[in-house]
Amino acid sequence: MEVLGFLIDGIFLALEPINLMLIVIGVTVGLFIGAMPGLGSVNGVAILLPITFLVPPGSAIIFLAAIYYGAMYGGAISSVTMGIPGASTAVATTFDGRPLALQGRASLALVTAALASFVGGTVANIFFTAFAPVLASAALSFGPPEIFALMLLAFATFVGLSGDDVPKTIFSICLGLVLATVGFDTISGAPRLVLFEIDGFLRGIGFIVLAIGVYGIGEMLWTIEQTRGEITTSNPKMTLKGMAADAKEATKRGWKGTWIGSFIGFFVGILPAAGATPGSLMSYGVAKMVSRNPEEYGRGSPDGVAAPEAANNSASTGSMLPMLTLGIPGSPTTAILLGGMVIWGLVPGPRLFVDESEFVWGLIGSFYISNVAALIINLAFIPLFVWMLRMPFTILAPLIFVLSIIGGYAASRSMHDLWLIVIFGLAAFFLRKFDYPLAPAVLAIVLGPIAEPTLRQSLLLSSGDPSIFFTRPIAGPITVIAIILILLPALKYVRRKKPVAKS
Repeated sequence: MEVLGFLIDGIFLALEPINLMLIVIGVTVGLFIGAMPGLGSVNGVAILLPITFLVPPGSAIIFLAAIYYGAMYGGAISSVTMGIPGASTAVATTFDGRPLALQGRASLALVTAALASFVGGTVANIFFTAFAPVLASAALSFGPPEIFALMLLAFATFVGLSGDDVPKTIFSICLGLVLATVGFDTISGAPRLVLFEIDGFLRGIGFIVLAIGVYGIGEMLWTIEQTRGEITTSNPKMTLKGMAADAKEATKRGWKGTWIGSFIGFFVGILPAAGATPGSLMSYGVAKMVSRNPEEYGRGSPDGVAAPEAANNSASTGSMLPMLTLGIPGSPTTAILLGGMVIWGLVPGPRLFVDESEFVWGLIGSFYISNVAALIINLAFIPLFVWMLRMPFTILAPLIFVLSIIGGYAASRSMHDLWLIVIFGLAAFFLRKFDYPLAPAVLAIVLGPIAEPTLRQSLLLSSGDPSIFFTRPIAGPITVIAIILILLPALKYVRRKKPVAKS
């Protein structure tokens, strides 16, 4: 009951006029920042951080957290309408959101994303409020072996569900892992795979560069080749009745993915250095794994939109937990928020809840208000986003190309990255022509920089003994499940062959 009293006080603090105004402004700004390819919550929070010095620290972090919330919602917009992920957290939304838009059901995809995001944020807020100290301690028990086992499980979900395309899926994962190793070795510092000694490769291959190339340029080329430009992607009319029907269908067809994403996203989000992107991709894989109709995924399944959107919003709240309770940022955006707190004279850690309780509970209260505000503002703007799709694809395609180039340049201000975007776009187009799945490669380049160092650190801890992944109480069960999923296609193949052998 004491926690409930603190929460009510925090909500009333968040509803003070200045804080409520900052929440509405922050969510709205974040919505459009998240929708702009190449920006995302990290850049948005970093750019607007200096503005917060004009208001008290409590109001400042409420404003930045609102931007974070809005950006998580906004990432789905360009993923659905143009097939370009607004941020890495929205890549998995593209898998089914864009096919729905191409079927003239963009409003369903956007409504599903908004509702799933709201549920994911609400579930995470409840967990955060009720179990913050306990969950923070649990997150600390995840060392390198546990984190690597979790990454292995994410890869295994894609291999286990690839059907008859297991070799192509494995090739796609390996390709992504190779791309993830370009640049300096994170442990030894030695340069790796620096092609033709081009200095740009020393920085590695940025994920946003790959995402914009594959899902911006590549998707545009694929759509042009498949439709010859004759395509319409929108509902001609957008009414409240139509949105209500979409909400009903989204609830009916997306509830399972929403709950899966809400729980997985939060628990992945609280792990230091994990964040919302792995959480959304893993949630998508698990939702597909437990679905009765996995073949619908990638073709326009509302469940495939709901799972990653619930996950990235849930993870964004989860990543705040280690930042506040342990002083360890759970994502790049919370690392910037952590820096802001230090500048404002606040010391994150266990004592923060005692020494600065008004600040902490005001922030937690703002999570609930920001979540409601983001849902209302997002739903209000959906007719505008759907209206944008009414333009012919012959006009939309050049717009997608320009936005891809601008987004890629804004992320790094490097011509090297622009050439990579074009190359990845062409490569993605040809891979799709030969039926190679792109999602596993994207997953690999996201999780590769986490999986590789944790694998090497784990083997250093065990003096090279791989049994460390089986003997630890948390890593062991996760590793066994991952191995079973990897072997699942082979077991299915043997079962199909048995009747033939008998005859």
